[in-house]
Amino acid sequence: MGSIQKFKKKHSNLFKRWSVFAAGTMAILLLLFIGIGLLTGAKSTYKLYSTTIQNFTTQVEGSSFLYLFEMENRLFKEAHPDGSKLPGLSSLSFQLFTSIKPHDLRSLLGREIPGLSAYNSEIVIAGEGTDYTNLPFESQPPLDVVLEDREAVDDGDSNESEKEPAPEGEGKTIKENSVFIYHTHNRESYFPHLPEGTTDAYHDEVNITKVGDRLGEALERHGIGAHVDHTDITTTALEKSMDYYDVSRGVVQEAMASNDRIKYLFDLHRDNVPRDVTTKEINGKTYARTIFVVGAKHPDYEKNLKIATDLHKLLEESYPGLSRGVLTKQGSGVDGKYNQDLSGNAVLIEFGGVYNDLDETYLTADVIAEVFSEYYWQAEEVSSDE
Repeated sequence: MGSIQKFKKKHSNLFKRWSVFAAGTMAILLLLFIGIGLLTGAKSTYKLYSTTIQNFTTQVEGSSFLYLFEMENRLFKEAHPDGSKLPGLSSLSFQLFTSIKPHDLRSLLGREIPGLSAYNSEIVIAGEGTDYTNLPFESQPPLDVVLEDREAVDDGDSNESEKEPAPEGEGKTIKENSVFIYHTHNRESYFPHLPEGTTDAYHDEVNITKVGDRLGEALERHGIGAHVDHTDITTTALEKSMDYYDVSRGVVQEAMASNDRIKYLFDLHRDNVPRDVTTKEINGKTYARTIFVVGAKHPDYEKNLKIATDLHKLLEESYPGLSRGVLTKQGSGVDGKYNQDLSGNAVLIEFGGVYNDLDETYLTADVIAEVFSEYYWQAEEVSSDE
């Protein structure tokens, strides 16, 4: 009789525990639906955009989401790491509001030790002076900051940097636009062209797109057809509540669909690190240094890594120290693909930093066109021989 009572008591406690858990889960889901309703019905000024949600959820360990999936499909139960336990509400709250993951000390130290915040980057080739303390990092400030109206003290059209003439015999007839140049963060600008005291280097006209124009012109002087895209990706991202890279992905896909001769994709950016890191003097001229970023969050990234590595090596041969190197990125807080899964010949290049001026970036654009033309025409010769 006593054993029966114990059995009933044990199962009664178990039932109560699961009832409390189920009630708590239902309450959380109810609050979630109410919150979604409020957010979707709010004015656009007060909405949470996809980038905000993404950044918020990346603070939680990925294994925690398996328990949510398991509620819908029991097969996910097999995906739990050995020895894993259901995370408590206090643990999840702690991760969300502190961005600290208990089992990853880098999340605690990343903002205290210079450079450790770049733990989602891996240096494949370290250029002159490159280490984990001065790597580029993705800066996506609120869109209202990027879109703020700013005056420019210099529009960058003086073009004081002389355009490098095409080498003898390079004046080939341009037959096709085989290079597509675009700018995911199209409003990234440079402090020397903005009023003194400006704290955010963004502008709607004087920005990285001018570097794209210069690169396109330089490529055509080497006989390589290039199309420079001027889509205001920043504005589109705001209007459609989309991530920058989701918008630029659509731009690239549309370009590739309309022109099947596109072979190379260049996404141009500018960095945020100090001037001494992003500047190099060569033969009396001051250049904005480059660094190649490869997204390693897709299975074929080795192809993108190869072209980035090849271009870095060509730069080192002719302009030692101009390239800061090649790195891969993946993991929490970064895109990890950069649309490079669309083509093995997709390249992301950082042109200088916020403290460089456009003349310095123009010189670098000319150099990139020069070394890329060497790469391009060699590839064309190999292709024609096959």
